[in-house]
Amino acid sequence: MAEHAGRRCCLGWDFSTQQVKVVAVDAELNVFYEDSVHFDRDLLEFGTQGGVHVHEDGLTVTSPVLMWVQALDIILEKMKASGFDFSQVLALSGAGQQHGSVYWKAGASQVLASLSPDLLLHEQLQPSRTLLRVPPSGISPWDVMPPGDAGKACFSISDCPVWMDSSTTAQCRQLEATVGGAQALSCLTGSRAYERFTGNQIAKLYQQNPEAYSHTERISLVSSFAASLFLGSHSPIDYSDGSGMNLLRIQDKVWSQACLGACAPHLEEKLGLPVPSCSVVGAISSYFVQRYGFPPGCKVVAFTGDNPASLAGMRLEEGDIAVSLGTSDTLFLWLQEPTPTLEGHIFCNPVDPQHYMALLCFKNGSLMREKIRDELASSSWSEFSKALQSTEMGNCGNLGFYFDVMEITPEIIGRHRFSAENHEVSAFPWDVEIRALIEGQFMAKKIHAEGLGYRVMPKTKILATGGASHNRDILQVLADVFGTPVYVIDTANSACVGSAYRAFHGLAAGTDVPFSEVVKLAPNPRLAAAPTPGASQVYEALLQRYAILEQRILTQTRGPPE
Repeated sequence: MAEHAGRRCCLGWDFSTQQVKVVAVDAELNVFYEDSVHFDRDLLEFGTQGGVHVHEDGLTVTSPVLMWVQALDIILEKMKASGFDFSQVLALSGAGQQHGSVYWKAGASQVLASLSPDLLLHEQLQPSRTLLRVPPSGISPWDVMPPGDAGKACFSISDCPVWMDSSTTAQCRQLEATVGGAQALSCLTGSRAYERFTGNQIAKLYQQNPEAYSHTERISLVSSFAASLFLGSHSPIDYSDGSGMNLLRIQDKVWSQACLGACAPHLEEKLGLPVPSCSVVGAISSYFVQRYGFPPGCKVVAFTGDNPASLAGMRLEEGDIAVSLGTSDTLFLWLQEPTPTLEGHIFCNPVDPQHYMALLCFKNGSLMREKIRDELASSSWSEFSKALQSTEMGNCGNLGFYFDVMEITPEIIGRHRFSAENHEVSAFPWDVEIRALIEGQFMAKKIHAEGLGYRVMPKTKILATGGASHNRDILQVLADVFGTPVYVIDTANSACVGSAYRAFHGLAAGTDVPFSEVVKLAPNPRLAAAPTPGASQVYEALLQRYAILEQRILTQTRGPPE
């Protein structure tokens, strides 16, 4: 590491479901250091699988909060041993898995403020008794610290709910009923009630374990919890991650009193006031200055969720779309004026406080593409591509819907094929089937993105990532359906790198300097596909037909709307 001495930099952290990662990015935006600690492999004593404990009910999913603290200790000690020059770190920021929450016990703030540099963090934040390994099953849904541990325990509950938890359906229904229904909640907070969202998790804790709730002085998201460790005090929740809680009014960025009241009493004081995502929330704690040699002036920029941090890492701009073509497909959209609906999520934008980002998830992504490839193209991507090359744009009016697992957006299952005359048919020729699959997947994305308020602008570009982004013929269909160029970008560690970019943004006075200005030196994405001339005319009519047929299938499968 000696060659990096004197290299001024920002650190980006990512507290994800399975590991904690760090990158160091220099002033020219080059990544020159990275490391990670994997929970299942490196912290066996916590007994996690995939970084979590799945409880006996199959619905409750938690992670041990001390595992995250210990992972941070391990990484920092590895960096120190490698000779990393902490004195050159100007600022740091980070990302946390969205929707996870941490419950600080009364008195935790004093412990955070008086940490001894002679001891590791986890040694000072854990109970005074030796931590027992928590088995994945056989523990109560809310594992409370034993009373004898009141001395030094910093957490009201030691195993915290994470995004995979789906045990709060009753609390979701209560919250929606309180504010006038699912659509009313979506208009207010950007999403209808979701089981993993923090407001509903807090309501469950309050209802099932009021004692633990009453002993909680502060509730953090995973992101603001991690920032608190660096600050040595409770870090505020940022607008962007805060908008994934079913509690924040996304228009004026304050807590909704109706939602708070529906979840638990005295909740506002336990959450603290939310802050803009580019805020400098303070200087690094003296613990890190004394133990690792960080400069006292090193700034901590508000941590945010992993999805917003990925938007920063991919450097989306107004009007842009990021499409992750993985096992499931995810769309990130930059929105100016959102239209919240019952599907998808609207979050406050992490790099522009005036704007928004939207998230749409489609379960039948590469899962479905690989199935059709194996069934019809001899398990060969090159044969699959030949079908796309040999069929024409618009597929002679043939449209298909392919959902082998229940789709999220929209809620449909099964395969449905329609001729140019809108008659349902049982099969297509193999090459028509392949084009119908890919065109249908991208038409669905465009229709549902527009439903959230998205509009293609003259400068719009699509940034494609994930496994299927390596197939140029698939990307050509994407460019044609959306009528806008598609670029590919190397997004390894996008949340981590995005966090380092956000640290630089916070240093540059945040809101006064556009994020795009701060990251202009970062490597540019590469053009992969430009729309074919005449594509927009072909797909304009098809998109309308696709939307009508989608509604027809929905009505057939679940009956007319109430």
